Amino acid sequence: MRLVSRRVNVDRVRPQPYGSGLQGHSRRAGSGYDQSTLPLSVLCRMTTTIGYEAAIPNPALAPLSFLVGEWRTEGSHPKLPGKALHGRTSFAWSDGVAFLVMRSEIDEPEIPSGIAISGTDDDAKECSMLYFDERGVSRRYIVALRSDQWQWWRNTPGFSQRFTAELVDGGTRMVGHGELNQGDCWEPDLQLTYTRLA
Repeated sequence: MRLVSRRVNVDRVRPQPYGSGLQGHSRRAGSGYDQSTLPLSVLCRMTTTIGYEAAIPNPALAPLSFLVGEWRTEGSHPKLPGKALHGRTSFAWSDGVAFLVMRSEIDEPEIPSGIAISGTDDDAKECSMLYFDERGVSRRYIVALRSDQWQWWRNTPGFSQRFTAELVDGGTRMVGHGELNQGDCWEPDLQLTYTRLA
């Protein structure tokens, strides 16, 4: 994807911390930050200049800023006994910090690569994560807005999931445990440890 007006390769842009590059920029009355003064590193997450006035930080997502960056993942899955899983996950702000985008891949082919976009609903006071993977599977999860762990879940009859990754070692690692419920009880699912790379 490329920024239409500047033809910047979006995939090569380093993710920015929450609010990075926004301080000190002028504001227009009633319309948030003046996007004409925003740095390219923020604007380039947009795929078009249409609606660029809305590409401003969503303060409700600020607790999840600890996720932004690249992580190495190692783990296991109960359906793959004795097999170690190795992969990578990245989190990056999108559209001027309006949304948070996750991309994940595992080297072992049994675990699909996926993309997820997180955003909030002011009225419901919830954060939703829309997930899609290489199998063509799409799901919606609720995300807890916490700064000490990454927690998401879905309660759907016949296929419920929950995952909690706790921050450890001063924020350089997350230890995650997933569970799955396809009937009347919760069972272990994907287990992943995240180590920060950038």
